[in-house]
Amino acid sequence: MLDVTPIGSVLAEHYDLAPSVDLAEDTRDIYARMSRVVTPADWAMFAPYVIAINKLKKERGAVILAHNYMTPEIYHGIADFMGDSLQLAIRATEVEQDVIVQCGVHFMAETSKILNPQKTVLIPDMEAGCSLAESITAAGIEDMRAKFPGAPVVSYVNTTAEVKAASDVCCTSSNALQIVEAMDSDTVIMTPDQYLAQNVAKQSSKKIVYWAGSCIVHEMYTAEEIRAYRENDPEIRIVAHPECTPDVVAEADFTGSTSAMINWVKRNKPAKTLLVTECSMASNIADELPEVEFTKSCNMCPFMKKITLEKVLYSLHTMTQEVTVDPAVAEKARASVQRMIDLSAAAENA
Repeated sequence: MLDVTPIGSVLAEHYDLAPSVDLAEDTRDIYARMSRVVTPADWAMFAPYVIAINKLKKERGAVILAHNYMTPEIYHGIADFMGDSLQLAIRATEVEQDVIVQCGVHFMAETSKILNPQKTVLIPDMEAGCSLAESITAAGIEDMRAKFPGAPVVSYVNTTAEVKAASDVCCTSSNALQIVEAMDSDTVIMTPDQYLAQNVAKQSSKKIVYWAGSCIVHEMYTAEEIRAYRENDPEIRIVAHPECTPDVVAEADFTGSTSAMINWVKRNKPAKTLLVTECSMASNIADELPEVEFTKSCNMCPFMKKITLEKVLYSLHTMTQEVTVDPAVAEKARASVQRMIDLSAAAENA
């Protein structure tokens, strides 16, 4: 685990990171992207880090990939590419830089390494894990194969490299239905998210069997809670992530991946909306959509929030927190991820 005190001491020897109104003013164009949700005082604290990171990443030949659940100062302040798991996986195959800094959780950094074995992949905090990814192992995959012989295994990208290697193909919340429908089998095994599998099953022609994993953020939402929001304000539009339970999804006006949720809100511009997912999502698009009032039922991911500006700067400065994957495991996992990318591209071009 990173010890914050030594990190601060190391950085203080090389950078002036004291809060600065002058630097905040110098970066007002960046701040304008998040001024609705970040106070001027907070930006005065963030600005020195943002300036230092953006300068250092050029010196290191680095690119920063940030998930939609990152906080606004990371999402808008330092990220080169933002998106959901599928978008970041695709971006990881396209970047020219030799160093990738993954602002997300560990399985995302592993995916970038799997797709870029010759590049250096850093994650600012090794303990930025994922409850969903940790719920399944390669042995669990084999147990499922034994129970359902011949059924292909479709594993969510929210899994470790070992699980990806043990699977036939990966999927994300944005392409899960496409991937399942592309399987040449009447029965498909989905791991590890039971709710994504159940929500896909409602739309699929396949018989779907699944591993009983779940996301600690999305499983906290209940249908009763969502109904209460709508009863309190009938005009509110509910937008949910498919990792939520089927009864929550049934209450929603729209369900989709994080990027699909963002695009739906941008396209429809409801006067009031509730994003039923990790709460940083609303913060990251609030300034772009001033006409939309975001109602927050704020469930935060404790793992995503381990990634901070200070840790990003330290990781880039020291070139530490490097993610590695055993080459033999990576080769098999790469095939599963690449098959997902190829099937998604084929479906889009059909």
